Amino acid sequence: MFCRYCGKELPNKAIACIGCGCPPLTGDKFCQNCGVEVNPNQVMCVKCGAGLKRVCPGTKSRIAAGILGILVGGFGVHRFYLGYTGIGIAQIIVTICTCGLGGIWGFIEGIMILAGVMNKDADGRPLIE
Repeated sequence: MFCRYCGKELPNKAIACIGCGCPPLTGDKFCQNCGVEVNPNQVMCVKCGAGLKRVCPGTKSRIAAGILGILVGGFGVHRFYLGYTGIGIAQIIVTICTCGLGGIWGFIEGIMILAGVMNKDADGRPLIE
């Protein structure tokens, strides 16, 4: 395995690069499989054929968040999943105070997440497919 930031060879179970200190699979300058320099917009390494999709640790799934919003959004589960604890608690209170009618709020947000309108978690990281 190679660091995607600096291209230095790393052990397979490395959690940080000893050359630059960054997590090994979060950069976009080098192929993690063969270490060759790549264009940040490439999705596949032209030398070895490895996929170059960038995944940051802790990245949340858009599909999971959307389905949670549609099925149990009235209880704010999708908001807790995305890290928005305050809004999640507010959704629980609204749903209880309206005898369940506030659940429409979470249902609509679930659709918005699946449609791509809401596409970031509480830390500002984009949601992945």
